[in-house]
Order: sequence, then structure tokens, then C-alpha cells
Amino acid sequence: MKVGVNLPSAGVGQAAGVAAHAKHAEDVGLESVWVGDHLIAKDRPFLDSTLRLATAAAVTERVRIGFGVMILALRPVAWAAKQVASLQHLSGDRVLLGVGAGGSVHGDAGWRAVGVPYGERGARTDAALELLPGLVMGETTKVAGEEVTLSPGATMPPVVIGGGPATLRRAARFGDEWYPAFSEPAQVAEGARRLAELAAEYGRPAPRLTVGVSVGLGDVPAERIDAQVRGLTDYGMTEDEARGALVTGSPEQAAERFGLLAEAGAHRVIAMPFLDDPMRQTELLGEVAALLA
Repeated sequence: MKVGVNLPSAGVGQAAGVAAHAKHAEDVGLESVWVGDHLIAKDRPFLDSTLRLATAAAVTERVRIGFGVMILALRPVAWAAKQVASLQHLSGDRVLLGVGAGGSVHGDAGWRAVGVPYGERGARTDAALELLPGLVMGETTKVAGEEVTLSPGATMPPVVIGGGPATLRRAARFGDEWYPAFSEPAQVAEGARRLAELAAEYGRPAPRLTVGVSVGLGDVPAERIDAQVRGLTDYGMTEDEARGALVTGSPEQAAERFGLLAEAGAHRVIAMPFLDDPMRQTELLGEVAALLA
């Protein structure tokens, strides 16, 4: 079981910024660091995802750098491919390319800002995924009627399709992995079964599973857990589902929970710390990773 962690969305914090967090994650033995991607996010600042990953790549040597996830349809596909290829060169092929279509929780202001109809985001994501590998690898690819060749080409990174059960067909068609967030082991197991069936329809091997979890390790006040549960319900979860999706307690308890996700089919867990001590949470996650090694 591989363990990764989300980096700060704003890039800075009271304790440290992206560079320090990424280096710390590598030092404590985590496999990967991840960033979200929004143009305009609800109730929080967000630095550009590609620049945060470039910063992480510059201060690390081993840890993988992941989009969790890139909102591909917000960008012209050729420009997105240029960014991905550049990150592959800068990081030494350490990119994990999470891709999503964007959800409703952050509204449509970002989509209106770039002139992309919100209702077209799914179809545009699929169309971009068709073209992306050729563009990233420097192959001549027809985009909007023009033949485009990006240079230098790069190794196409693994594509990790983010989202819930509604994204399974996209993951089966385009993904090397499927990335559901806030899922319990039974949901992961059912998703893995259905994903294998859909992949077979496309003549593709079943994608692997990366699972995102909301994590607060150590002593966590009950009111802070309640606040996190309320936050998760904004994503359409019931209160019971939100409580079931949280991972709290000691590193040993977290390792047990991650082990259940592994039994359900996941090979990687991405921890999204919800407490105000991300450096300490990363240290505790390093202990979890050591227990699972």
C-alpha cells in the first residue's frame, strides 16, 4: 500500500509552504504528494497546480508529484499537454496525472471566466483525454483542425481518473487508475468490480485504484470532527457517509483502515489532512506508511 498526502492549497501556511511540505513528505517516507486544481475555489485561496508541483519537484528527488485532479477542460488541451510534458522533464518522469471534470461544489464562476460552458465539461474532458497522450509525447496531433507537434515530447504519465461511480466509464476507457475520494472499503470493492467489467468492454486491463481519504490523526477534538463532517456533506454525502469516510485515531488505527482499503482493491491512499498541523499530520502518515511497508 502506497501512501501520499495533499499539499497546502494556498502554497503557504503558518508552519511552512509547498516546498517544505513536499520535502518533509519525502523525508518521512511517503510515496507521493498531490495538489488540487481550481481557477476559482469556494471559500479558499488556490495557487496554480502546475506551479505548486514544479516547486515540489524542484526540492525532492524520489517522491511522485500528482494532480489530484487537473480540471482538464478548463484549459486548451495543447496547453495542458505542454504543462504536463514540462513537469515530466522537470521532475524526471515523476508525474501522476489525475484528471477530473470538476464538480458543483465550487460553482461555475471559473468556467464562465474562461468561456467554457459548465454543462459541456464532461464531453470536453473526454475529448481532451483522446488527444492528450499524443500531444504530451510530441506526436503530431490534429487539434481544432490544426496539426500540432509539441517539443520536447515527454513520457506520458499514468492517467488517474478522479470522481465517483459516475466516472467509472471514463476511467475504464482512458484511465490507468481510478481515484474515488471519501469512499469506504465496501464502496471501493464494488467500484473495482464494476470498473473491471467496463474495462473489458473496451478491451483494456482493469485500472488500478487510488483512494482519497480525509485524515485527522492524533488527538482530534469532537467539534473539529463535526466541522469536517459538515464540510464533507457539501460534496453530496450524508452525515453518516461523511463520518464513515473520515480516518482518525492513531497511526496504528489508520494503518488498519488503509489495510481494509487495500483488501478492497486500492493500491494507494491519498491522505487529505483536515487539521491545522499539516507538517505533524505528514509525520504521522509516515508512521502509517512504515506500518504498511
